Amino acid sequence: MELGEKTWDLVSRWNYFNKDTIGKQLVRAIDSVSANISEGFGRYHFKENKHFLYYARGSLSESKTWITKAYNRKLIEGNEYKTLIEEIEKLSVKLNNYINSIGKTQHNK
Repeated sequence: MELGEKTWDLVSRWNYFNKDTIGKQLVRAIDSVSANISEGFGRYHFKENKHFLYYARGSLSESKTWITKAYNRKLIEGNEYKTLIEEIEKLSVKLNNYINSIGKTQHNK
């Protein structure tokens, strides 16, 4: 959720047009990551949990696209871009590891 808060703070500084176009899409995508992880976990069923984790992974990928568009359109600085992309890539690895662990028992490892 920390990534969502950083993104919110970033987008809140933009003008109306930029917020209304890229900003809303970016915030929705990044917030969808944690929301889908939470919803999947709350289902208490391996297959449903994985299903929502796949949605979260897709939203994470979408977020990376919107951040890149924002950078290309000079809405974010290079250091902000680099930090956000690095965080997304770290989260992506963690999310993939979590997805791969769902449903496995200690005997299967």
